[in-house]
Amino acid sequence: MVVKAMGWAHSFRMSEGVRAGREWTRRRLDSLPWAAAEPDTVDTIVLAVSELITNAHIHAHSDAHLVLTWDGDCLHVSVHDEDPTLPRQREPEPGEVSGRGVAIVRKLADEWGMRCQRHGKTVTACFRPADPDPDPGADVDAEGGIDRQGGSSS
Repeated sequence: MVVKAMGWAHSFRMSEGVRAGREWTRRRLDSLPWAAAEPDTVDTIVLAVSELITNAHIHAHSDAHLVLTWDGDCLHVSVHDEDPTLPRQREPEPGEVSGRGVAIVRKLADEWGMRCQRHGKTVTACFRPADPDPDPGADVDAEGGIDRQGGSSS
């Protein structure tokens, strides 16, 4: 199997809301060869994106800069905001409507981490599909199409 890394990036202004980020992410994931066979994985990734963009908008008071990268093994979801304060997991009181985002992402992701940068922070989560290559005779091209023994289906 030959898989080239591919990725997408988009910034979501606070005025756009989180829904735009979920919809944009779902459209990008649809181009991956395993997405149709793993709707639960896609839903998990979209939920994590929703939580991370929400955190950027609500807690960092910042636009959210989302990068999705597929490397053949893991779908990396990275969200950058302009607040250098790292999120912390806390135990919200019963009935509180916020405070669970970090815990949700930690629970959903196969791996996750965060790092401070010069102008803010980035939170990254990795999601591994159960079967990243549902057709072992196919190669994924740079646009997300399938290349089957030299012919492109994109």
